[in-house]
Amino acid sequence: MITSSLELNGSLVQVVAMAQRRHPDHFSRKARQEGYAARSVYKLQEIDKKHRLFRSGQRVLDLGCAPGSWLKFIARKVGMKGRAGGIDRTFVTPMAPNVTTMAGDIFETPVQVLLDLAQGPYDVITSDMAPDTTGNRFTDHVRSVELCRRALEVSLTLLSPGGAFVCKIFEGEDVQGFVAELRAEFDSVKRVKPKSTRSQSVEFFLVGLGKKGSAAEEAT
Repeated sequence: MITSSLELNGSLVQVVAMAQRRHPDHFSRKARQEGYAARSVYKLQEIDKKHRLFRSGQRVLDLGCAPGSWLKFIARKVGMKGRAGGIDRTFVTPMAPNVTTMAGDIFETPVQVLLDLAQGPYDVITSDMAPDTTGNRFTDHVRSVELCRRALEVSLTLLSPGGAFVCKIFEGEDVQGFVAELRAEFDSVKRVKPKSTRSQSVEFFLVGLGKKGSAAEEAT
């Protein structure tokens, strides 16, 4: 069997990433100390600090919410006057009275169910979803873009006018096309690579600010 250099590089990146996850770094230790299930919370925290996404009283939907760190941070930011909803294939136990969660596949769950989850329409929709990686960098990238497109599809239905959208995406050739799709729907689109992202990671985040048009009156 012939193995391409791209496949070898992809496998090497995956091995390095797995090794890094097994050895807690500063952010992993900090997350444990502050009561968060994963270090990924600091990525969202940095994005929020830079773009001021969250405020008291908002409704926020978190796609791919396991293990719950983003959802916990969001719940604290929106406060008891706000609502936070989360969906993941793995059920996450709500960590606060203003949080509602469900287990489900984002491709199969009707948007009406997501609308009802935290009594939308939403002010912000976030997605930290990632595919089950294969070690093939191109395949993983394509699957990542598919998840982002589904997250955008949901957001275009459930976001209020002026709302914000955040999604994780893997580097690759389809990024430019997806950015163009975002720019057609939001006033501005930002690219963010948080400092807490591991050095070998191919992930970064796209932030859409100021959703254009009006929210759908009825999700179907």
